[in-house]
Amino acid sequence: MSTKSTMMDYPLTLTNMVERLSTYYPSVEVVSRMPDKTLHRTNYLAVYKRAKRLASALSKRGVKKGDCVATLMWNHYAHLEAYLGIPIMGGVLHTLNLRLSPEDIAYIANHANDKVLIIDDILLPLYEQFKEDVTFDEVIVVPLTGELVSAEYTDYEDYLKLGDDDFSYPIIDENDAAGMCYTSGTTGKPKGVVYSHRSTVLHSMTEAMVDGLGVSQSDVVTPVVPMFHANAWGLAYTSVLVGAKQVLPGPHLGAESLMDLYEGEQVTLSAGVPTIWMAIKQAREAEPNRWKTTANMRMVVGGAAVPESLLRAFDRFDMKIIQAWGMTETGPLATLGLVKNSLSNLNEEAKYACRIKQGLALPFVDIRIVDEEGVELPWDGKTSGNAELRGPWVTGSYHNNEGADDKFSKDGWLRTGDVCQIDQEGYVKLTDRTKDLVKSGGEWISSVDLENAIMGHPDVLEAAVIAVAHPKWDERPLAVIVVKAGKVVTTDDIRQFLEGKFAKIWLPDAVETIDEIPKTSTGKFMKMSLREQYKDWVWD
Repeated sequence: MSTKSTMMDYPLTLTNMVERLSTYYPSVEVVSRMPDKTLHRTNYLAVYKRAKRLASALSKRGVKKGDCVATLMWNHYAHLEAYLGIPIMGGVLHTLNLRLSPEDIAYIANHANDKVLIIDDILLPLYEQFKEDVTFDEVIVVPLTGELVSAEYTDYEDYLKLGDDDFSYPIIDENDAAGMCYTSGTTGKPKGVVYSHRSTVLHSMTEAMVDGLGVSQSDVVTPVVPMFHANAWGLAYTSVLVGAKQVLPGPHLGAESLMDLYEGEQVTLSAGVPTIWMAIKQAREAEPNRWKTTANMRMVVGGAAVPESLLRAFDRFDMKIIQAWGMTETGPLATLGLVKNSLSNLNEEAKYACRIKQGLALPFVDIRIVDEEGVELPWDGKTSGNAELRGPWVTGSYHNNEGADDKFSKDGWLRTGDVCQIDQEGYVKLTDRTKDLVKSGGEWISSVDLENAIMGHPDVLEAAVIAVAHPKWDERPLAVIVVKAGKVVTTDDIRQFLEGKFAKIWLPDAVETIDEIPKTSTGKFMKMSLREQYKDWVWD
């Protein structure tokens, strides 16, 4: 007779994480920056009680298991309550991206068949722009400003009063849907990714590991990445799992406001896209003695590759950047740029060369690089290929099975659309998005590598490199830059700065200076917009 496991069949659901709040971490603070910049303070016991009341009220008002409840909210205590209350009653938390156009928001809400909307009162003007195009059963308004909520809507505080303190959890399978996020739609209509309770719990546990982000009960966590963007990279749930204090910035994402928050609450871990940290870098360099942050504060940076110059700058501030890579489809973290213990004897330059890579795949995330025919390529640190992933928090399809033909390999791996190299140690280095590579004279040029190098120039704030058609070379790289106030940077300046770092064919033949590089709703450079802007570029 074969030996069988004697372990219990215990479901991995968010209900266990929520119950831990009241049992082990009731007094841990949740701090929110309100629209008027005052700080709202509460604790996990209050969040726990209000989340259960929300769950109860939703059930009483007809929301059923599997129904989507949408949120249109900034990062604050009520959004955290929705993060917990919606999934524990069997609903699906659907975070709407408030930075999208009203038309896109309406499309996404309708595509997901959202039943209820929970919205900040300060975002009602945005809702008014698409309300005629959606059909929610109920719109619940969070009165962040303290103003009376119109009788047309339901006041969030009144809604909670409909719920019961002794709400009993329904039976939830760990593979049931818990949350939904939509892709940014840069290559077509946005597509829905539906996270399960199991994927969310496993992602949280792995993110909390010392060799993940090392989140613990002693941390003070500020997700600058919005809670409407890929679950705030999982930080809200991971903080709940371990009982870490959360400091939520609300709508105030300016450098000075964030730095005030970091200092005042002694934040130990934050996360956001590179543009956030570039602004903070400028603020800190302008007033180097203004703020005192906690020692060795960790900052997770994703959404785009981080220039080495930014890593070095924040090391001087005693703020440590950790690169991450992932996407909506990967729940979201897939790799982290930590230096392995076996590489701890590397010199400083070699460690920086390691840290500017996107890092090692997290446990249970498998990665491979393949050529255009799907043949696996070697991990030699030189060969570039299309990155593909699989794992317990990597999506295996899209909502309504859209896009399956071009986004998944025949054997079920997710095609990320990123081109990367993997070295012998397993470190992933993104070289570009497939659509952003420059092909010049038959050679592929990485726009990411050029951008990061150009942003190391002392007078350059931001840089994006795009492919522009060329009569002889097929395509050539055009650098579009934003320079510091009062500075002038020419094409010759940039080429001289890059000489010796790249082969001559890689150097941009022209540099254009603009006031601001257009960005997506998640803060990434919008190269598609730049390509459209410079499509008629004529080379001298």
